[in-house]
Amino acid sequence: MKRKKKTTVAETTPAEWEKTSLQRFQPLLSADEFELLTNELQHPLQPSFRINPLKMKPEGVLQLAKRYHWMLAPIPFCPTGYRLKEASASVSLSQTLEHRMGQYYIQEAASMIPVELFHLDADLPGLFLDLAASPGGKTTHLVSRGGDRSLVIANDSSAGRIPALQIVLQNWGAVNQMITQFPGEKYGMWFPEAFDRVLIDAPCSMQGLRTTESHETRPVTDREILALSKRQVSLLTSALQAVKVGGEVVYSTCTLVPEEDEAVIDQILDRFGDQVEVLQTGISAPGLLSDGNFDYHPEVERSLRLWPNRLHTAGFFACLLRKTSSFDLPTQPPPSRPLERTGFSRLSQTGQSRLAHVLLKDYGFDLAALMEELDLVLVSYRDRRFAFPRRMLSQFADLPVQSAGLPIGDESPDGFIPAHAWISRFFDLFTEGRVVVPEEAVSGWLNFEDLPFEGDTSSLPAVVIMTDPAGRYLGRGKLTGHRIRNLLPRHSR
Repeated sequence: MKRKKKTTVAETTPAEWEKTSLQRFQPLLSADEFELLTNELQHPLQPSFRINPLKMKPEGVLQLAKRYHWMLAPIPFCPTGYRLKEASASVSLSQTLEHRMGQYYIQEAASMIPVELFHLDADLPGLFLDLAASPGGKTTHLVSRGGDRSLVIANDSSAGRIPALQIVLQNWGAVNQMITQFPGEKYGMWFPEAFDRVLIDAPCSMQGLRTTESHETRPVTDREILALSKRQVSLLTSALQAVKVGGEVVYSTCTLVPEEDEAVIDQILDRFGDQVEVLQTGISAPGLLSDGNFDYHPEVERSLRLWPNRLHTAGFFACLLRKTSSFDLPTQPPPSRPLERTGFSRLSQTGQSRLAHVLLKDYGFDLAALMEELDLVLVSYRDRRFAFPRRMLSQFADLPVQSAGLPIGDESPDGFIPAHAWISRFFDLFTEGRVVVPEEAVSGWLNFEDLPFEGDTSSLPAVVIMTDPAGRYLGRGKLTGHRIRNLLPRHSR
């Protein structure tokens, strides 16, 4: 039997496909805007990033600019976002210690818009859901906007994408979060009207007219676009079923293809009528009312169609919706796997007291106060200690999770070893047990070299907290004879 030949899109370079896409979109634009768009695409995107308010104070941005000789410009639609206008030749955004330690996240400016669209105020701490979360950039934004006091469920349907999501959230220092791996289409029927805010940054064809590191422009077929559109409608329906009446859903894509953008919103409005409304956003980038073949619901114009020339970003689409009344859709119970069946258990009162005593004695760290402030619960898995969100254990204790909270550290024969992620998040609260790495040795330490040490160790714990002369966190080290063994995790490169 002869094997059937696969039908594929003819091979083209990203630049060639961008040109083809531009021609496809031309009928959707006026002559003047098309000229503005083509001119915009002649200029490279400026690098951009969001600071991590869990780890960096607002004035830290000024210190970054001074330290690395950067010219930064605030991003008008994101209070924690900045564009890098000019940098020294030797230091890029990805090469700094601050990036390595999760003090900011490199992100294309348009991708900062979805989470900024949510109205977040008196309802904090809330319950947030990110239906298609990996690699985690927008999830970290949700965590930050909720002050890491709202519980964020970060879900992704792909097992292969979960590890990247775990690394990103841990490096960000997010503790009031849990990661699940389910089809996003299921959440609405499992948890109807449970969430205050739901984000669905939907899988899409990535036709944003800009090739970036995370979104490479590639050829797509009409058949693929149709399949994506069907799934996008299902995901958005699930998101709207899962949100409370009066709650908000943001739908976004990094494509400009109308079938994946306005047409999806139009189908939702056609199906649910006045049970859903599209809200104004205050950003001047109206959605299409027609794609030339089909006319859309008038409310679709309130969505955001970001042609790259509008805000000097990659092409993007976003829409803020509010649920105005309940949906009459099928429901079913969620999957169940009680926490105790996974090997995790709540830490005993004796264990809690012992852990709090060690952290206070060795590092000046007040664990009890922090657990109360962030509404956390101490959990153990063998010799490892974790902080889990209390709300997770009260509302979602039986839901199978991939990970949750943050590791605090490990019990060992040499004493308690605090986790890198825990110290990195709460570094300012670790006031004792520190060792300063001499300036000339910092580079070697960050390249995983050990440090010779002849100082007095009598008042130091077995695992010490390393800083540079400026007081920046450099990871942990273990005292071993006349040296400090480097314990930097390899993924922190």
